[in-house]
Amino acid sequence: MIKEVIVVEGKDDITAVKAAVDAEVIATGGFAYKKDFIRTLQKIAEKRGIIILTDPDYAGEQIRKDLSKHIRNCKHAFLPQGKALKKGDIGVENATKEDIIEAIQKARPSRIEKKEEFTKEDLIKHGLSGGPNSSEKREKLAYILGIGYCNSKQLLNRLNNFGITKEEFYQALERIEEDGK
Repeated sequence: MIKEVIVVEGKDDITAVKAAVDAEVIATGGFAYKKDFIRTLQKIAEKRGIIILTDPDYAGEQIRKDLSKHIRNCKHAFLPQGKALKKGDIGVENATKEDIIEAIQKARPSRIEKKEEFTKEDLIKHGLSGGPNSSEKREKLAYILGIGYCNSKQLLNRLNNFGITKEEFYQALERIEEDGK
């Protein structure tokens, strides 16, 4: 059983995650959660920890940001949009068991103290910002690192806040190069 409690958006997400892993799962109900729910999650985070696994869409990102603001030391698991898509519907409930397991295994904690390991120049130098295929390359890098697709500003924040090392970064870039050959 996974130690942390996994936080998802809805009932169908709970079903999908429980079918993939042995874990306690709790749903936010979208944006409908109240302060009591936040307090409950804070207590759970202190005792067991939580992993936030929201849908890879705008609403899911907003819920993730809001929960992160209120809950210290939570981990973040991300599914790429392409792996959570079914008949035009994006959601955790549409992902395969294997993709959910992989996302949870790649879950990363956000750091409390900001670390400036990576700069905007690093992104430009490696074709992750400002280039013709930057978006596609960012998507591949984010998938390999398990940090969710993001624009270049968000990528920089996630690289620095999720404890990504230079070694992990360069290994991911090498994989992208190898896959492109």
